[in-house]
Amino acid sequence: MSLTAPAADTPLHILVVDDDPDLRELISSFLSQNGYAVSEAANGQEMDVALGAKSIDLIILDFMMPGEDGLSICKRLITQGGPPVIMVSARGEEVDRIVGLELGADDYLGKPFHPRELLARIRAVMRRADKHRSEHSALTQFFGWQLDNLKRLLIRPDGVQVALSNTEFELLRVFLDRPGRALSRDQILDFLHGANSENYDRAIDVQISRLRRKLNDDTQDEIIRTIRGIGYMFRPLK
Repeated sequence: MSLTAPAADTPLHILVVDDDPDLRELISSFLSQNGYAVSEAANGQEMDVALGAKSIDLIILDFMMPGEDGLSICKRLITQGGPPVIMVSARGEEVDRIVGLELGADDYLGKPFHPRELLARIRAVMRRADKHRSEHSALTQFFGWQLDNLKRLLIRPDGVQVALSNTEFELLRVFLDRPGRALSRDQILDFLHGANSENYDRAIDVQISRLRRKLNDDTQDEIIRTIRGIGYMFRPLK
């Protein structure tokens, strides 16, 4: 029995990248029954072909594959400004989860998992993306910078575009929506992934560090401030 299909005129298109054909078929069949368009790829090369041929809204990416592994593929996707990524892994080790999230994956799920849990994770990731599109204007300006909320690009004061990973974009939006407010790591995790987040503080620290570098945030009056004993605060907007 299928769960409720996504409320959209055109079904969301999901690409399943996994070298296990049985698992690909299981995931694809379940997601198709729940109203999604699904394509499959056995490796990074097949994924590239699918991305070049179709508009993909989200990628489910296996952590361990022969040839180019999931971490390398994830890093490449984030650098290229690709669609959101949910990583899955049979190892399920904490270090794998942390590394995947540090690279910019939007979520991480250990194998074996129930298909309904994967479905819930997909919906949560896509809801966050839809929420930002509906709540924010095309451009947000701050301290001479601009954030393109549609293209998810950061534009420097000199006009140069800076690519953001999906996680970096979401993180910057968390701060922009709450300027001048000290946020703990747990609060940031909740804003990013919801109250049931299983992510880790270290991943947040790494993502903030990367975001700071992209903001060239090395001045005395830094944009993202570290609040000792609490967490972080975005400089109040004037």
